[in-house]
Amino acid sequence: MRTRLINILSLGVKELYSIRADPIMLVLIIYTFSYAVYAVATGAKLEVHNVSVAIVDEDHSEISRRIKEAILPPFFKEPQEISANEIGPVMDSNRFIFVIEIPPKFESDLVSNRRPNIGINADATAVAIAGNGSGDLQQIIGQQVLTHLSSARGSADLPVNFVTRVMFNPNLYSHWFTSVMQIINNITMLSVILTGAALIREREHGTIEHLLAMPVTPNDVMLAKIWANSLIIIVAAALSVKVMVQMVLQVPIAGSLWLFLAGALLYQFSVTALGILIATFTTSMAQFGLLCIPILVILQLLSGSSTPLETMPVWLQNIMQIAPTTHFVSFAQAVLYRGADIRIVWPQLVALVVISGVIFAVSGLRFRRTLVASQ
Repeated sequence: MRTRLINILSLGVKELYSIRADPIMLVLIIYTFSYAVYAVATGAKLEVHNVSVAIVDEDHSEISRRIKEAILPPFFKEPQEISANEIGPVMDSNRFIFVIEIPPKFESDLVSNRRPNIGINADATAVAIAGNGSGDLQQIIGQQVLTHLSSARGSADLPVNFVTRVMFNPNLYSHWFTSVMQIINNITMLSVILTGAALIREREHGTIEHLLAMPVTPNDVMLAKIWANSLIIIVAAALSVKVMVQMVLQVPIAGSLWLFLAGALLYQFSVTALGILIATFTTSMAQFGLLCIPILVILQLLSGSSTPLETMPVWLQNIMQIAPTTHFVSFAQAVLYRGADIRIVWPQLVALVVISGVIFAVSGLRFRRTLVASQ
């Protein structure tokens, strides 16, 4: 056993030297866990910020003026007044995300309790901003209407006072979510690519046969590639969380970073083994890349890192339970966002252990068959 561990360690060190000698791979790792995280976090915003608004004011009353003045930066740009026949052209030309329609006699109907309508046209091609911005505009208009009626009638406020407490992200900053999820997606992507590419490189250079001529087994070769590539990715992910997320983007981490890294290590065992499994079905780096694309896209989009798992069909949720990414995303969100400890996230860790064991066993079986077929 001692000799076998030394062999696995030595083979893993060889993998580290191979990666160090590959400048393109080093640049990819550095870029993926640095600028790529920053670019996604700052560029793909979901909250309402600096959104263009137009107003069709056919009432020209005190309440319409107050509504216009209440729509303020930085959430919205200063509203531009347009005519009713311009609504279609300005929406078609993407000049405004929202167009508010205030009908004639709006104030008089409001004071007379005739319940007039006020329209909000939203460009839903920007679906996240359209949904969030519509809610914000409704709240702004509702507050102005209530204030105006209170002063006009001398009536009291609403009998119910709504108090909203937003947990774990009080200001609803999207980069608090996207930055951490981007690191998780990058861990998945690089884990698959590094181990699979290492195996393809061994086969293309003919060194895999040299390794098997040594006193090592296929499982030893797999374990060496897994621990070496996992070490690189874990270190890069830890630095990315500390430097890019906490220092540069100023995103607070609620839970234990060490617990997150421990879970990431378990997750590494499954996705690196998955990279080896994919590599056994290909004969070149080009084939490997083409096969990785749909698998990585599915793991990213359906794991809960892009959209909540609960929004998917139940049958799809059940299918995705066999994917390690689903459990790791749930684990990472609980630890980093909600400050969960081991007593809360142990089911996800157990699931990662089971799934990792299954993927490693299947990868090892496939790896041995591939070697036998090539001899």
